[in-house]
Amino acid sequence: MSYEKPWHSCEEMIVKLRERGLTITDDEKALSYLSRIGYYRLSGYWYSFRQQEEVDGKQIKLDSFKEGATFEQAVRLYVFDKKLRLLAMDALERIEIAFRVEIAHLLGEKDKFSYLNPDFFHESFSKTLKPHTGLTEHHTWLGKQAGLISRSKETFIKHNKKKHGLPLPIWISSEVWDFGALSFLYGGMKEADQDVIAAKFGLTNGRVLSTWLRSLNYLRNICAHHSRLWNLNVVEIPKLPSKNEVPWIAPFVEHDRLKSRPFLLFCIIKHLMNTINPNSTWWARLTNLMHTELPDMTVLGLDLNSMGVTEDWATMFSEMKDEN
Repeated sequence: MSYEKPWHSCEEMIVKLRERGLTITDDEKALSYLSRIGYYRLSGYWYSFRQQEEVDGKQIKLDSFKEGATFEQAVRLYVFDKKLRLLAMDALERIEIAFRVEIAHLLGEKDKFSYLNPDFFHESFSKTLKPHTGLTEHHTWLGKQAGLISRSKETFIKHNKKKHGLPLPIWISSEVWDFGALSFLYGGMKEADQDVIAAKFGLTNGRVLSTWLRSLNYLRNICAHHSRLWNLNVVEIPKLPSKNEVPWIAPFVEHDRLKSRPFLLFCIIKHLMNTINPNSTWWARLTNLMHTELPDMTVLGLDLNSMGVTEDWATMFSEMKDEN
């Protein structure tokens, strides 16, 4: 299979974009952005600027741009998205560290090497063999953790391995877990243990929290790989608790589209942050970013609704402290 599209210089790309209807007012700046960011990455942001038509009942994107579409809008959207990813990572770091502590503390009380013992996990995680591997999910997780410990350059890991050998107690080994490792292990814990941790975050059902952690791990991977976030179609959709239990989820319950947009994940972050760091300004910084730095694209039919915001998004957490 051959790839037919030819290589183009940045100057040729500008000509091509103009021919397709994208307004470019400053060629020198456009050349600078194309050479530093790249045509392909920026194209992910002006993709939504393209015209579309219905073919056989499906909406198909055309090469031509909508009237009013500009190169500057795409660059400003790219900058907004970069700030959005950095802000998400700021909160995800705190959530990751907090859940390392929660899981290690609960399981460590049972046994310092509890993560090795399948009896501390539910049977589908620890005893059911996967037909394509012949291993349990617990085996898979142990292999992942072994790799994290083996690759770690942390001084405290080297010190404990040298002084005490392996295995490491869970409160030490947990320090090398990434978000994927902790969410995977939490999903394998017994329901009663999941519920103990979930209760600290205002949830009665630990299985709901398990899907939240998986979704946030998905979000973390999107951010870590510098992928487009602002109008992302979320693949790892979280489950929702009862709106009587968590009132803020009410606007999302009957709207499948809102469930698959990033704003729901930002609300989940806010919910968890209310326990982890209740005086954080994270939500205020997020809403300020959304208010002030998303470029005006109304002429193209694009706005914050592309992120899946709810009607009351600016005030939905206003009753909660957000001072520091």
